[in-house]
Amino acid sequence: MNARRLAVLALAAQLGVLAGCGKQGGGRDAPVIRIDGSSTVFPIAEAVAEEFQVGERGAVRVTVGLSGTGGGFKKLCRGDIDISNASRPILTEEMEMCRKAGINFIELPVAFDAITVVVNPKNDWVKSLTVADLKKMWEPAAQGQITTWNQVRPEWPNAPLMLFGPGADSGTFDYFTEAVTHKAKSSRGDYTASEDDNVLVQGVENNKNALGYFGFAYYIGHKDRMRPIPIERDDGTQVLPSNATVVDGTYQPLSRPLFIYVSDKSAQRPEVRKLIEFYLTEGPELANQVGFVALPEEAAQTALKHFNDGRVGTVFGGVPEVGVTIEELLKRDAKL
Repeated sequence: MNARRLAVLALAAQLGVLAGCGKQGGGRDAPVIRIDGSSTVFPIAEAVAEEFQVGERGAVRVTVGLSGTGGGFKKLCRGDIDISNASRPILTEEMEMCRKAGINFIELPVAFDAITVVVNPKNDWVKSLTVADLKKMWEPAAQGQITTWNQVRPEWPNAPLMLFGPGADSGTFDYFTEAVTHKAKSSRGDYTASEDDNVLVQGVENNKNALGYFGFAYYIGHKDRMRPIPIERDDGTQVLPSNATVVDGTYQPLSRPLFIYVSDKSAQRPEVRKLIEFYLTEGPELANQVGFVALPEEAAQTALKHFNDGRVGTVFGGVPEVGVTIEELLKRDAKL
């Protein structure tokens, strides 16, 4: 964390306006903006909320929760929150849930992420993994069958394969399974699952035989206590997750866009509009600071225009996609 960000957080604490999971700032009578959803997007949303509240000097309160992407969409469609963080696009059944509740939404990309596959530093046998290796570990057929490392590759040790991954409400779980097993939510169930990525981080840190996956920012925050695994492409090249490999498109299929979904009713409130403008102008720098690949300036400006124009709906049509770029998304027409 750089000196500027430490200073901002110190000022936020002095003003009593620190936002976060279960933290609230601002005056008692100040309007509240409620954000919830993806644990992957949480660090960006928390950073944006903190700095926004500092600038507002207590005039607005922002709360940020982390119930998982699916949990965030449920809350958005119930009208419980103003903004839902999402590490994958909204799905057909979630769109229908919002439609029945009379809630429309504005879909906005806010950053890129690289789903990072990690092992414990004491693991000295895994040098890289192919998508086929990951599929062999994580597909439903592996449940109760692929339980040791040498069952994945015979040259690896006969040691327990201890897996840690997001739970079923996580957008990271949805995206990873779509990319690896080619069907969202298609995964073995006998692994340690949590909607809180910090739990997964601790599991990998404390177990020599562990393998886990989560957003790049959580690896960056603990990089001295775990080791990222390069993904081996069809041509044999091995690619580690990084800002550069996400931008140049070589870290595939595990790089992805991240989103926020804003209730159209909430978007009429001046404090929400001000927050979204801040999110799309200051957010890219903050995303970089907390370990994500920032939205390009042109893309951020296009997203802000879509928000100001009130462009409701999704450009995905309720169907998950792997490998799509933000530039491609911003050219599409949104639909409810």
